[in-house]
Amino acid sequence: MASPPPPPPPPKLPIPGRRNILITSALPYVNNVPHLGNIIGCVLSADVFARYCRLRGYNAIYICGTDEYGTATETKALEEKCSPKEICDKYHAIHDEVYKWFDIKFDKFGRTSSPQQTEVCQSIFHKLMENKWLAENTMQQLYCDTCQRFLADRLVEGKCPTEGCNYEAARGDQCENCSKLLNPTELIDPKCKVCKNTPRIRDTDHLFLELPLLSDKLVNYINNTSVAGMWSQNAIQATNAWLKEGLKQRCITRDLKWGVPVPHEKYKDKVFYVWFDAPIGYISITASYTPDWEKWWKDPDNVELFQFMGKDNVPFHTVMFPSTLLGTGENWTMMKTISVTEYLNYEAGKFSKSHGIGVFGNDAKITNIPPEVWRYYLLMNRPEVSDTLFTWDDLQAKLNSELLNNLGNFINRVLSFVAKPAGAGYDSIIPDAPNAESHPLTNALAEKTNKWVEQYLEAMEKVKLKQGLKSAMAISSDGNAYLQESQFWKLYKEDPATCAIVMKTSVGVVYLLACLLEPFMPPFSREVLRQLNMSPDEDLTFCDDNGDTAKAKRPWDFIPAGHKIGKPVPLFKELTNAEVEAFRSKFAGSQAERSSKAEADAEAKKVADKLKGTKLSEGSSKKKQSGGSKSKTAEELSVSKLDIRVGLIRKAEKHPDADSLYVEEIDVGEEAPRTVVSGLVKYIPLEEMQNRKVCVLCNLKPVAMRGIKSHAMVLAASNEDHTKVELVEPPESAVVGEKVTFAGHSGEPEASLNAKSKTWEKLSADLHSNGELVACYKDVPFSTSAGVCKVKTIANGEIR
Repeated sequence: MASPPPPPPPPKLPIPGRRNILITSALPYVNNVPHLGNIIGCVLSADVFARYCRLRGYNAIYICGTDEYGTATETKALEEKCSPKEICDKYHAIHDEVYKWFDIKFDKFGRTSSPQQTEVCQSIFHKLMENKWLAENTMQQLYCDTCQRFLADRLVEGKCPTEGCNYEAARGDQCENCSKLLNPTELIDPKCKVCKNTPRIRDTDHLFLELPLLSDKLVNYINNTSVAGMWSQNAIQATNAWLKEGLKQRCITRDLKWGVPVPHEKYKDKVFYVWFDAPIGYISITASYTPDWEKWWKDPDNVELFQFMGKDNVPFHTVMFPSTLLGTGENWTMMKTISVTEYLNYEAGKFSKSHGIGVFGNDAKITNIPPEVWRYYLLMNRPEVSDTLFTWDDLQAKLNSELLNNLGNFINRVLSFVAKPAGAGYDSIIPDAPNAESHPLTNALAEKTNKWVEQYLEAMEKVKLKQGLKSAMAISSDGNAYLQESQFWKLYKEDPATCAIVMKTSVGVVYLLACLLEPFMPPFSREVLRQLNMSPDEDLTFCDDNGDTAKAKRPWDFIPAGHKIGKPVPLFKELTNAEVEAFRSKFAGSQAERSSKAEADAEAKKVADKLKGTKLSEGSSKKKQSGGSKSKTAEELSVSKLDIRVGLIRKAEKHPDADSLYVEEIDVGEEAPRTVVSGLVKYIPLEEMQNRKVCVLCNLKPVAMRGIKSHAMVLAASNEDHTKVELVEPPESAVVGEKVTFAGHSGEPEASLNAKSKTWEKLSADLHSNGELVACYKDVPFSTSAGVCKVKTIANGEIR
């Protein structure tokens, strides 16, 4: 009979005299599957820091959970025709599974739809009422006569009123494009998300938090803590932007059913606004972890609070939540350090939960790329000070060159040599190596290693996770150089004593790497320990009981002589070009588009099979296919369908939310210029983008790139590795708006302006085996830095 599982460990509580650290990450909203941008922006970053704290022997707990109340849940429930609770149950389980696969180690992963949430939230509300920090006001709110209800902010969509934005699908609380916080009544042409009808404005009473009256307390807290807690620059900027604009009363109630009920007779039919109650979820989830939660949350002298989130969440954690706690008059543990990430973008665009764009947590699992590789890539690419970009090519490069050829190669070389039978190696037994410090090469490695460890500690203490990871990986690079310079394979025969020093030191470096990299790649560290024949449950440590890291100066002492290692096996597997192309194709477009991709691919294959070996014809070509009938598909994919015109860039400027993109206004001979977004920043200086003629592909389907809709594409050509990109230019004499037609389809086709002007070299078109039409210039596909111009179908005159 199987023995019952061991009971869970008792909840951790603050320990006098120890460093007690309370860690939270922004509560992921429960109405969707988290994507990689969400994961690096909050839970993964916090997990790395929590693991680091445990590694250093700090008394730390990591609290998180799903944010479950509010309009977004009600909206999702309407979409899926079920109750809000059923939505929360479904997606809480999905989030929990995703985070477990990514090896996120929470002390408690809870939920805000809990009794503890109601209790703590209502208790804080009563304190604010007693202290007169709440005000009653009548506000105008949109009311839907069709649905017979007031519409909470997320139940309304319309055009953003912010000058220069004009985003068509702005929410009633915030514009996803420009991040401006909004009131639903500010939207232009608002619509009810449920019935799509136009709502009307009605008066309704609500409760407001008096932020202006709390501003002195808040500013004092911010001024002191932002310095002491070394707040990241983006957190300070976002906070100061709110303060500079002037704090205003903030409504904390909503006309909803799904939420924490307001314990007030007049407002009993309302619930608390999700941004009032969501941060309180950190407290209530701790309360579900331990009944002694106040020992963590009401002891600011002995507990440090670290919070992790994306930049769009900052004001709610540096203004709203602190003001709420300050207003109670109680001695709360206030946030000391806030770590904020910018956006992780996907290939040429932006990760989007609402639009299903990018790689999601459950997608990562089905790639069969191990979680430690995903963790490494996301953390090495962590957007700490600016937006960063996820690309499959970059993932491949980092896996193959950094993990496989650097880290994995070093560890495998060392352990495989130790494991060789006597006469060729050490028969898996760590050799003795007295007087290791007297060997100059080994001593030099120890000095370098110690410096990297010091830099690692400094970076991690400041929550500079990317720099901490780079410092640890540098030790691996030095280890490889050490092996090469020592030529240990020669020393084994020629100088056994020195070879023993080199190998015992190298095994110590392997163990040290397992320690330093455990916060970043815990499955990797567990596997290294297994190969070292050490317990995976053993506490990894590279410092003594007092936190001193002097041991790192003597890596040869980490593992004793005589210890028998386990069986070495390769730690990482190469990611091939074919696999990368398959992933890029598999995860292209939105999740909705992917669901029908198999059917589309099958159709494309049929087309490709039919056209195999047949050159594409221009629309006017007389060439017939066998059987005498012209292929309809070939007609649809004809080069003549590319509406390329001469355009004049009237104005070009940097995209406000993307470092790699330009936004241009281009005259293509129409009544108004077209807005075009191009990924050319790192290739062509801004001054060279002004007032110049370019070739513009005009019948592309409009697409939003980081919130700005692009209505065409500037044609550019690149060399094969995209290190050089140049604009495809029309002749000087070309007239703005003049169309480019194609001629010369016998042999190598050429392109000309109305077949009269100066030709370009080898502008051709080819039908690839997957049914995609690719236009080429100088034998290179038309391209922006965002990717090759690939054309699948032409429908209603528009390339998609």
